[in-house]
Amino acid sequence: MTRATLTIAVLTYRRPDDLGAVLPLLASQAVAAAAADYDTRVLVVDNDPGASARDQVAAFAATAEAATAGSTPAGATVAYAHEPEPGIAAARNRALEASAESDLLVFIDDDERPSDKWLVTLLDAFEIEGPAAVVGPVVSDYSVEPDPWIVAGRFFDRRRLPTGTEVDVAATNNLLLDLRLMRSWGLEFERSLGTIGRSDTVFTRSIVRHGGRMIWCDEAVVTDVVPPHRLTRQWVVQRAFSSGNGWSLTSLLLAPGRGLRLPLRLRLTGKGLVRLAGGGARVVVGSVARSMGQRARGVRTIARGAGMVSGAWGHRYQEYRRSA
Repeated sequence: MTRATLTIAVLTYRRPDDLGAVLPLLASQAVAAAAADYDTRVLVVDNDPGASARDQVAAFAATAEAATAGSTPAGATVAYAHEPEPGIAAARNRALEASAESDLLVFIDDDERPSDKWLVTLLDAFEIEGPAAVVGPVVSDYSVEPDPWIVAGRFFDRRRLPTGTEVDVAATNNLLLDLRLMRSWGLEFERSLGTIGRSDTVFTRSIVRHGGRMIWCDEAVVTDVVPPHRLTRQWVVQRAFSSGNGWSLTSLLLAPGRGLRLPLRLRLTGKGLVRLAGGGARVVVGSVARSMGQRARGVRTIARGAGMVSGAWGHRYQEYRRSA
C-alpha cells in the first residue's frame, strides 16, 4: 500500500525566535506522522524579500537530519521555500506550489505551538471522516499580562465546537487540506488580498462552494503566543474593524455575478449598521451597569460593523501593509 505524503507548512516573516521555537516541535510532529504511515516533511515558507530565514532553516535541517540518521521511523525532512512577493496570500500559494507532490497539506503559524498529538489527531479525523479539510482550535497564551479591558472583552477567545461539526469558513492557522481535491478544483489564495488578509476566508468558503466538507477536530489544539504589541486596546479594535471589512470584501469577491453585487452591498451595509446600533446599545448598557465586559464587547461590535459597512463599498483596510 502506498504511503500518503504530507507537508506541514509554516509561513514566516522576520520572526527568528518564533521559528526557532516551533521548528523542533514540528519536526517531532513529523516523526509521529511518519510512524502513522505518512511520508512527512516540514516546509518553511519565508516571506521576507531578503530571505532572512534561509540560513536558520538550513542549519536546523542539517542538525535534525544528523540527529535522526538511521532512526526508525525516519527523522523529519525540513525544506525551505522563498517567496519574495509581499503578502500572506503569496506565501500561502508558495506553500501550495512547493507541495505539488504531496497528498495533504497542513498549515500552522510560526507564532503557534502544537499540542503533543496535534498532527496525528488531525490525521485521525481526516481518515475517519474523509473530508476536504480538517480545522482545529487555537487557544491563546499571553506573553504579558493583558489589559483587564481586553480580558473582559474576551477578544482572544476563539470558537470551540464538537469534533465532527461541519464548518463553512476557517483560517489557515490550524488547517489540514486534501490537496488532491484542491488541485482538482483549481483553488489558490487570492493574491489581491495579500496585504488585506482574509485570503484564507475566500479559500475555505470556496471549498464549501465546490461541495467540499470541512470538519472540526476539537482535540487538535495549537496555542497562539500573543505578543505584547497585540495586547492593546488599539490593536484589538483595529482587528475587529479589519475582520468586518474583510468579511464584506470577501463576500463581494465570491458573488456569482456583477448584477448581484449591489443587492449584496446593501445587505452587508444593513448588517453592518445593525452591528453599529447593537454595539452602541451594548456600550450604553455596560456603562449603566458598570460592566467592563459589556462595554468592551460593545466597542468590538461597533468596530466590526463599521468595517463591514466600509468593505461593502470597496474600502480595503491594509492590515498587513509593510512599512519597509
